[in-house]
Amino acid sequence: MIKIIDYGLGNVQAFLNVYKLLNIPASSAGKISELQEASHLILPGVGSFDQAMHLLNDSGMREELDNLVLEVGLPILGVCVGMQILAIGSQEGIMPGLGWINGDIKKITSEKSEIDLHLPHMGWNEVSIKSKDELLTGLEEKPQFYFLHNYHFVCADEHTSIGTTNYGMDISCIVKSKNIYGVQFHPEKSHHNGVSLLKNFSDLNCA
Repeated sequence: MIKIIDYGLGNVQAFLNVYKLLNIPASSAGKISELQEASHLILPGVGSFDQAMHLLNDSGMREELDNLVLEVGLPILGVCVGMQILAIGSQEGIMPGLGWINGDIKKITSEKSEIDLHLPHMGWNEVSIKSKDELLTGLEEKPQFYFLHNYHFVCADEHTSIGTTNYGMDISCIVKSKNIYGVQFHPEKSHHNGVSLLKNFSDLNCA
């Protein structure tokens, strides 16, 4: 059973709608008891880094999520801010992140760009796939996904970044460490490419 972690951020229903369309069992989880049947976890998120960490820490699920992800090895997919809180920390706030993937979150800047970048980075953009992975099976060569963010994931290990997008600079938008995945874009808003990615995620067997 795919469990969408409902800690007060992110459009949980949008993910449930996609999996209903695919006829794949999925439900929300807002407390520890609702995580018991989980085979896969999705950590959505919109808003700010510190807000996300406060809400997740206060949800009562944090310790069990650490166990399911780090000890049991369930596949997890962090989305947007849900991806960013996988990191060690963020320039956006002062709270420590989950620390499940070694890296930091930094603000998008125009320093390495020949153009002035408007923030947030919003709308459709191409993704360049750097490494083959089951999560990306069957996607187009340059799939487009929907983005909405001001901050981006800077990986400590370049091999953790398996997909990038360009917004004045190359930005890691798909990260992976063992059973832990993160995407900066919103697959639940990205039409057929997003549906394909979420279907691929449901087929992962990492544990």
